[in-house]
Amino acid sequence: MTDAKEGIPAPESADIEGLDRDEDISFGDYPIDTVLIRNENRTVHDVLRRIEKGSFVMDPDFQRDFIWAEDKQCKLVESVMMRIPLPVFYLAENSKGQMIVVDGLQRLSTFQRFVNNELRLKLPHQSELHNKYFKDLSPKLQNRVEDCNLVLYVIDAKVPAQALLDIFERVNGGVPLTRQQMRNCLYSGTATRFLKNESNNASFLRSTGGSLNKKTMRDRELINRFCAFTILDLSLYKGDMDDFLAQALEKMNTFSESTLELLSARFRASMRNNYLIFGKHAFRKHLSPYDSRSVINASLWDVMSTGLSYYPESLVEARAEELKSSFYSLMGNFVFKEAISLGTNQLVRVSARFKLTKEMLKEVLGDPED
Repeated sequence: MTDAKEGIPAPESADIEGLDRDEDISFGDYPIDTVLIRNENRTVHDVLRRIEKGSFVMDPDFQRDFIWAEDKQCKLVESVMMRIPLPVFYLAENSKGQMIVVDGLQRLSTFQRFVNNELRLKLPHQSELHNKYFKDLSPKLQNRVEDCNLVLYVIDAKVPAQALLDIFERVNGGVPLTRQQMRNCLYSGTATRFLKNESNNASFLRSTGGSLNKKTMRDRELINRFCAFTILDLSLYKGDMDDFLAQALEKMNTFSESTLELLSARFRASMRNNYLIFGKHAFRKHLSPYDSRSVINASLWDVMSTGLSYYPESLVEARAEELKSSFYSLMGNFVFKEAISLGTNQLVRVSARFKLTKEMLKEVLGDPED
């Protein structure tokens, strides 16, 4: 089924294979002194002032997707009024000295809304508070909100990327997050905006069959992987995918607009090339155009999205049949098949699949443009 307006396939309930997640890693994998967390105490008023100044980073995508229901927000304000202690907040310091909210984003968003008179309390059992905005409260109750003491745990900027994501995953008390959602918070900037924009591009949606879960940011995760393997030398990959993807976002946050435009053009060209050759089977394991469509394979995405980004569409189209035949031969190669199926984040697997794909493309299409 397609969207008649855009000609883009409607989303289907498909997952991604080949991610080879390391999400259950123990903290024993990190030297004990690298996990640095300090304790700070600040009032609601102080934190909101710092948010206004930009010292605290509140990711807008995260806020929009995971906003609390108003009854839960009202109960939080009521808890403060009743002087009930709040759970601690976790923050991650970035290289600029800003604080990224790791756990507690909804609570801070609630305080921000309430103090800015955007939230009216619905607490019928509390006559002093019911139907009141912050401005309607007595000075005594306003002070009780603004003077509420918050306990902050700040994760040092020197903590390794994977350890940071593991901490994020362990402490988050709300909806369980994917690693990409965490990265979207921790590396917010021009890079994350780039991922968002490209995830809505028609060529990307068509080539992936609209089958990637946007809410969990699986679509942005694949684009993050394309960017990482395009802008970073493969020699920088040391077997830690989290660190590699984080490096890419950090580097992209320094890119000029013109550099990002070139990266976008390359990405979109690749999406067109892959769809031109493989149609509905793009980035999916298959041995013939007549196979049933399988789920997207992240490892296959890595090599084919980057590999076909270096060749002009006219050349790809002219050698489409030869390219398709060579791809099917590659899919029958035991080493390649293993490299996109088992232990896919291992350095030897990543190196093998890129080496074999590069050789296949060079044989059919010649040397890449650059």
